Formats: sequence, structure tokens, C-alpha cells
Amino acid sequence: MGMEIDDVRGWLRERLPWLAEEHGVPGVAVAVDSGGRVVEAAAGVLSTATGVEATVDSVFQIGSVTKVLTATLVMGLVAEGLVELDAPVDRYLPGFREATVRQLLCHTAGFEGDLFTDTGKGDDCLERYVELLADVPQIFEPGEMFSYNNAGYCVLGRIVEVVRGEPFDRCMRDHLFTPLGMTHAASDPYEAILHRAAVGHLGGRPVPVWAMPRSEAPAGSMLAMTPRDLLAFARAHLADEGLRAMREPQVALPDIGWGTAWGLGWELYDLPGGPVFGHNGNTIGQSAVLRVDPGREVSVAIFTNGGDRKPLMKEILGMVVGSPAEPVPDPATRPDVRRCAGVYLSSTSRTTVIPDERGRLWLEQIPLGLAVKAGNKPYRTELLGWRGDSLLPAEPGHGPVAFLGDDGEGRARYLHTGRADVRASGRIEA
Repeated sequence: MGMEIDDVRGWLRERLPWLAEEHGVPGVAVAVDSGGRVVEAAAGVLSTATGVEATVDSVFQIGSVTKVLTATLVMGLVAEGLVELDAPVDRYLPGFREATVRQLLCHTAGFEGDLFTDTGKGDDCLERYVELLADVPQIFEPGEMFSYNNAGYCVLGRIVEVVRGEPFDRCMRDHLFTPLGMTHAASDPYEAILHRAAVGHLGGRPVPVWAMPRSEAPAGSMLAMTPRDLLAFARAHLADEGLRAMREPQVALPDIGWGTAWGLGWELYDLPGGPVFGHNGNTIGQSAVLRVDPGREVSVAIFTNGGDRKPLMKEILGMVVGSPAEPVPDPATRPDVRRCAGVYLSSTSRTTVIPDERGRLWLEQIPLGLAVKAGNKPYRTELLGWRGDSLLPAEPGHGPVAFLGDDGEGRARYLHTGRADVRASGRIEA
């Protein structure tokens, strides 16, 4: 770690309120663990409507960081000999489409992954949700490439339910929260209300809905906890040799400014100080990051409930585990206009890449579906040369995009931003 744990405590207490105010973050909570010594800090408010102060005992939603907990439950089944990683999913969920358990864990199953249908609040919601996946399009052959898949994690949650014979949230409590001493982990609003609970904010205002549907719980729709609880989970991953396989690379990531590879649940990063693993999470107005540096036995969790969270998180992460260099355009790399131009579609966005008369490329993205609810706004930006097929939006705040594959006519088949959006059949001629 860049500084000793006691220095981190002082730095956080002094710096965190200022960072939150500077970046318009209503409330933030942070915990750092160095070899089992934990320091915590919080600043701001849980809701601008109530003014209730954020404390280190406040619970925030962790969003997709939940996926690593879901993956850990699956790996528990693997360790007990109840699930095989390379078995077809339909061994556990008869009739399910072609995919293996491993492909679900590392986001290579290839079906459209952003289905956010609310199938109710009952214990059958996951079963009903998984049935809907029979109708979603297959974007690429299973195992062919990485494309972040929320729905795949709901399927994994359903496998856990079926094999354990218990509802997913009870499995989470019995096999993770209770044994790991995660005392402030809340699977749903009924549990969260027992604690000081953060409310998401969009545009500086509290959001009108606290959580997304229960049917997406294994992917991260409502799990809330304190940063301290999440670090107890991270510590178990450092201590348990049986869980080490989860951070073995399974699939390389495209060059999009994310990590370098995905493991069995974890995103893997090669940072200047060595390998780090972790995950990010976003719900409606709430965000979380977890990073673990196994070489130094250091982990950090940062939770926010709105505002411009990225620079705040980047500064704290940079101090504790280091940060990758910011991508900078390369003037020598010229975008391949003919290969890139076109319309790319997914259930959460429609992206049009258009050349202008000077040969520059422009990206216009319109959010659809859940992306609109999450506060995503349409934007237009020039795409600048960066690295090969990966281009950099000129507008700050947007990560690199990669143009991958071939549609049979020398054009990119996918626009990859973490999720592979497919070229629409109606093409714009360059």
C-alpha cells in the first residue's frame, strides 16, 4: 500500500468529506483492510431528502459486486461435488439453452444479457425469470468471446436454488453472510430498513425507487451492506485456497479500459504494483467498487449514493491499490472508417457510428430500457484513434470502445463497450 494503514485512516477522515463535496456525492462510505486491520470512514448523507448522516454502519447497495458472491456460492457447490463447471446448464435446469456453468461465470455464454423483467417478489421469481431467457437472442457462439451478461448470473442464482433446495437469498445468508460474520448484509428492503440505508440519487435528487426487481438479485439488483462486510467477504477469498481458482484468467477482455481478463466471477487487473482482482457495481443511483491486492493482502471497498463518483473512487483506489494509466488518444492511429461505421444494437442502447466529410468518426448513443431508468443520457462524441480496433471517445467520462469481429463484408460485427452490441442489418455506407 502506498501508505501505512494508520496514515490511510487519517487521510480518509480528512480527505473524504472534501472529495464528496467536490464531486457532488451525497454520501460515501469506505473501508480498507491491510492484513486484517480495517479502517473505515464515511461522509455526507444517506438521502438529501432526510439529511440522515452516512456512517460506517450504513448499508449501501453493492450492485454487480453481488455477482462475485453469487459466483462464490456456485464454487461452494463445485467444491461439494454438486455442480461441475464444464457441465451444460441444462443438467441442473432442464431445457435451458446451450451454455456451461463456466461460461455463465465468465460472461462467455453469448446470449443477450440485459433482460430486466420484473417477475414478482415471490420465491418463484428467479424460476420465472429464467424461463423468459428461452426467447432472448444468441449474439455469438457460447465460449467465443466475453460480453458482460447480467442474465447469466440470474441463471447461476437459480442453479444455486435448485441444487440447494432453498430460495437464493437464504442460500446467500446461510453460506456467506452468517459464516463470514457479515452482520450488516441485507438481501432486500425488509432487511435493509433495519439499518441506516442509503438511497440512490440521480441529478442530485433521491430516486423514487429503492431497488430493482428481486428476479435480478443474483446479478445485483438489491443486495446492500457496509464496506466492512464486503471486506470480510474479500478476506475469505485471500484466506481460502479453494477459492483461488476464481481469480485464474478464463477469458481475455477486449481493449476497452477495463481489466485484462475475467476469472470465475472476478475481474482481473494488471496494475503497476502487480495483479489485482475486484468488481464494480451500479444500481439506480448507487455505486460500489471492490479491489483486492493479493500480493500485499490489501483490499478496499468504496460505496457512493450519487454524484460524480468516478474521480472520487479513482483517487482513493489510486492511493490504496494503484490505478491503471488513463487512456490517451494516439494521433498516429487512424480509425478504419469503413470497418467501424454502422448501427449497433442491444436491449439497452442504439449506437450509430457515422463518418463526416473530413473522414472523422462520430458516435451517437441513445440509451434504451433500463439504461434510461438508470439515468443514462444520449450523447454524441468524436471517436479518436487509440489502439488498433479500440477507439477513444473525445468526450470525457466515456471509456474506450472496441470494434470486433467481421460481418462477412470486412466490417466490424460488434461494438464492444464491455457488452458486445451487434451490428444492425441496416448499415450506413461509409
